[in-house]
Amino acid sequence: MQNFVLISPNFPDTYYMFAEALKINGFRVLGIGDCPYERLAWELKTCLDDYYCCSSLENFEEQKNAVQLFTDRYGQIDYLESNNEYWLSRDAELRQIFNIPNGVRPEELKYWQHKSLMKELYRKGGAKVADYVMVTDKESVLKFIEKVGYPVFIKPDIGVGAAGDYKIENEADLDNFFNTKESWITYICEQFLYGDIISFDGICDSNSNVVFCASNFFPPSVADVVKEGRDLFYYTLKKVPNDLLEIGQNVVRAFGVKKRFFHLEFFRLSKAAKNVGVKGDIVALETNMRPAGGFTPDLINFSQSVNCYQIWADVMAFDENKQDLNMTKYYAACASRRNGVWYQHSDSEIFAKYRNQLSADGYYPHVLSGAMGDRFFMAKLSTLEEVDEFREFVESRL
Repeated sequence: MQNFVLISPNFPDTYYMFAEALKINGFRVLGIGDCPYERLAWELKTCLDDYYCCSSLENFEEQKNAVQLFTDRYGQIDYLESNNEYWLSRDAELRQIFNIPNGVRPEELKYWQHKSLMKELYRKGGAKVADYVMVTDKESVLKFIEKVGYPVFIKPDIGVGAAGDYKIENEADLDNFFNTKESWITYICEQFLYGDIISFDGICDSNSNVVFCASNFFPPSVADVVKEGRDLFYYTLKKVPNDLLEIGQNVVRAFGVKKRFFHLEFFRLSKAAKNVGVKGDIVALETNMRPAGGFTPDLINFSQSVNCYQIWADVMAFDENKQDLNMTKYYAACASRRNGVWYQHSDSEIFAKYRNQLSADGYYPHVLSGAMGDRFFMAKLSTLEEVDEFREFVESRL
């Protein structure tokens, strides 16, 4: 029996389905978290063969103690994974310390986390990328702006989401950045691109072959959602666009991703970008080698009529997808709301109008609410017109 360690298996709530899928495939499932066992969801408890509760997952020594304990009890650990961006570095360190044979090690991880290094592999995969410069001083940024023009976008070279991002439209904005930036963070300055974010999400096997994929479309700027407290809205497409499918598969191979989820972000340009591309072109943005954030795996399931948690576990166990991918497809939309904001339609009205389309609703954990909102509703819809109507109905404010 193979031993699979899941780090923080209870976050977010639906991630118990990773444990469930592994259990179905015959793994011994071992959990490490900071939530007391008695407070874990019943669905998760039934899938765990053993569980170690740390006082804090920030305490790396406790995590090492937990893995050592599991090794002493059950033998060699075959897999260790959190499927959470925040813990990717720790996951890699634990794999190296305990010589866990499957999964990325720290040396490889740098190409997944440094936005500047990502560009090298995006190019290797044939994707277009925005021009950039590493931020050292004001003069270097001004020289770069002379080349590409205002606006530019400055963000941490390592980071998740839109925290710490700056849109620079003039020299006053640039002065504000240098006056307020964190001194310990390395920043990258990029040519500003106009367009919508479109993602290439999926799972690949041990040879970097994509065995399942989907695509999410994000109409608003995620950075603006965070900074201005907007309502996040996005949806999963029925089908991955052909140009994105080709580029996405090539990029996955270029990154050498093996037996894991991936979430690659691209811009679909709404206007031409100098020395980059024309309107409609796909340009690489960032990569995240884990499932898309929040409850997006569930949204993908609703759209594609699959269980992507089980596809992932099938790749872990059999190195292949065993599900029928030719099921009925939908546009699966997720509309969010913010606490403290008055909306035109109540929850009851949403339930009444979309009782036949709603697939899920709930509340985001506090750690995700800044980027994703507080309350969410997910619906399976047949047309883009219905998608627009759903967004309008849920998110219209008084």
